[in-house]
Amino acid sequence: MSSALDEAIARLAEGSALWSGLTLDQRARLLDRTHASAGAVAAEWAETAARIKGLDPGHPTAGEEWLTGPYAFLTALDAVAASLRALAAGRSPAGRLRSRTTRGGRTVFDVFPRTRREHLLLMGFTGEVWLRPGVSASAAKAAAGLAQRTPGRPGGIGLVLGAGNVTSIPVLDVLSELVSANRVSLLKLNPTMDPLLPVFERALAPLVELGLVRIVTGGPAEGAALTRHPRIEHVHVTGSGATFDAIVWGTGKDAAGRRAADRPALTTPITAELGGVSPVIVVPGPWRDADLRFQAQHIATMRLNNSGHNCVAGQVVVVSADWDRRDAFLAELRAAYRRAPERPVWYPRADERIADARAAHPDTALAPDRLLVPLAGDDDVETVEYFAPVLGVRELPGLGRAFLDAAVDYANDRLAGTLGADVLIDPDTERELGDGFEDAIERLRYGSIAINTWTGTAFVTPTLPWGAFPGGTLEEVGSGIGTVHNAYLFDDVERGVLRGPFRPFPRNLTGGRMTLLPTPPWFVGARTANTVSEGLTRNLVDGDPIRLAATLAAAYRA
Repeated sequence: MSSALDEAIARLAEGSALWSGLTLDQRARLLDRTHASAGAVAAEWAETAARIKGLDPGHPTAGEEWLTGPYAFLTALDAVAASLRALAAGRSPAGRLRSRTTRGGRTVFDVFPRTRREHLLLMGFTGEVWLRPGVSASAAKAAAGLAQRTPGRPGGIGLVLGAGNVTSIPVLDVLSELVSANRVSLLKLNPTMDPLLPVFERALAPLVELGLVRIVTGGPAEGAALTRHPRIEHVHVTGSGATFDAIVWGTGKDAAGRRAADRPALTTPITAELGGVSPVIVVPGPWRDADLRFQAQHIATMRLNNSGHNCVAGQVVVVSADWDRRDAFLAELRAAYRRAPERPVWYPRADERIADARAAHPDTALAPDRLLVPLAGDDDVETVEYFAPVLGVRELPGLGRAFLDAAVDYANDRLAGTLGADVLIDPDTERELGDGFEDAIERLRYGSIAINTWTGTAFVTPTLPWGAFPGGTLEEVGSGIGTVHNAYLFDDVERGVLRGPFRPFPRNLTGGRMTLLPTPPWFVGARTANTVSEGLTRNLVDGDPIRLAATLAAAYRA
């Protein structure tokens, strides 16, 4: 190891002791300072992220980099600081939240929207934290706070191996480590994110100055060496299952032997978020033509956002073979998927995965950068996370509750991973299914579930947890171990559920949840997405009501 690295780890040890001495109120003020420093570099952050991904500033999808970069981090800082202030005042962060109990015995807390601003901008969207069965609301409120209930107990030095696809993930993971575990972090950037190093250092300057985080670069060899550093007490990785296995079990012939002997190469505790194959369950119902078009565009967004390089990019659309609107829906899906703006497939080796899919599924390309694959029989689209614009369509028999139950079983049993699942259902069908719909949601074994919205939206909602459904192990890690985000600092989290309006404004006035959004700014076809995404982020920085009004006006032109 270099002397610079040893010096960085020594500084982190000092920072860990310093963090242990800060009061909860001082910690909240430190996050406020970090909010200011991150806000000051928001534009450079978004612009650098767009360049990494080969997007010109005027590209119609460049606004994604505002929402999934500085916007996500700024909202998380606000939410976590609020929880720290509640604890400092002697209150539970969850003390004022409403709760209910599901028919399966799970306590559910309403955690979104949190602020008046969120109520206004995302009217019709609601978020819930579901706890593991048997945890009462009173016990959950008493336990909320995680490591911040014992702020003087240090969590040591952790290694965060940052994601290479979404720019807020590395810094959000550092924040989660600091608050949920009192753990300071050595953040090793994925090489794709190296151009953001100076931006991150300025964004996190208040934390860097106190020795709470250090940021380094390097390739896989450097990352592997860091996992074995004697002063690293915990590892958190966002990446693939193959990367996780290489860290835990090693590579080559030794890896198989270690597995057989249950003798991991890594003896340090590890948590991970590893992605998977995300289903989009389309519940059949009396959809209007406009519903078909809107939801087809919605699914195209789920697959094509960030060129499909997302751990919860929708990969398999599950549709009823008996639905009288099936053919019309699939026609709209093909059209929406084809006409979405072309963009670079930029993530390393993604072009190889597209070529593999094209070879296995000839005549399925709708554009040079995307495939739409009808699935029949066993198919690796169901078991391999493509991390690229490859979208499968699986038809199952049945209508109503029979179809929904079959779709849940299919997702649970046939698709790889448990990170995220999306469900689209019209208000009339949801009402008709009644408790049966909620029972089906409860049976879905996924850490994040989005109903009439996308799980990618749940990622940028900091009060929701983010991670695999519980059950991953070193031997069978699936979509990962542990959760991040979770700004209310709940223990015993099982999943997050985000619900949105089936119809946009003004069509929602004829039935469904109230919303003011005609087209959400994260949709790939939203005409004013760049303006709205930048405006929403800048408003988090300056709180300017005139800017917010202009941003809302732009949203209505989407």
